[in-house]
Amino acid sequence: MSAADHGVQAFVGIGANLGDPEAQVRESFGRLAQALPNTRLTGRSRLFRNPPMGPQDQPDYVNAVARLHTRLEPLDLLAGLQAIECACGRERDGTRWGPRLLDLDLLLFGDQSLDLPGLRVPHAGIAERDFVILPLLELAPGLQIPGMGPLELLAQRFDGASLIPIAEPEASVSAAEGGG
Repeated sequence: MSAADHGVQAFVGIGANLGDPEAQVRESFGRLAQALPNTRLTGRSRLFRNPPMGPQDQPDYVNAVARLHTRLEPLDLLAGLQAIECACGRERDGTRWGPRLLDLDLLLFGDQSLDLPGLRVPHAGIAERDFVILPLLELAPGLQIPGMGPLELLAQRFDGASLIPIAEPEASVSAAEGGG
């Protein structure tokens, strides 16, 4: 059965550390809601400030996680996420863990495990990233991570000390963000 049949729940990691990272992450929720066909934004975590994962000679990141319901296929959703990044000024130059105007990572796509050219789901390294696991826990505490087990168990590895909450989670997603 394809995603187009009934849709799946997908989770997207959002990060930025150049320009106005907090504004860019907030705006990305609206872009996810409006720019992706056959996709609705159904939840969003708090925003967190945290140190960069890679080279430390760059600004701190602002990170969050969005929950989507989509009827897109995984590679089509990935292409849509990359188009949003591009529209926000992201240039893909092969730099790993460098500064970003906007980074959108497809973390999970339903209960699927995928290893496709350009796409690995669950996202590589998801279990080692507190800035992904803890916001994800806010949105879906009972979630099972394919091949890794319960999210709640993965979250026990982290104390959250490196994450600074900078915004409360939204109580609900507005109808304007319902998307299409």
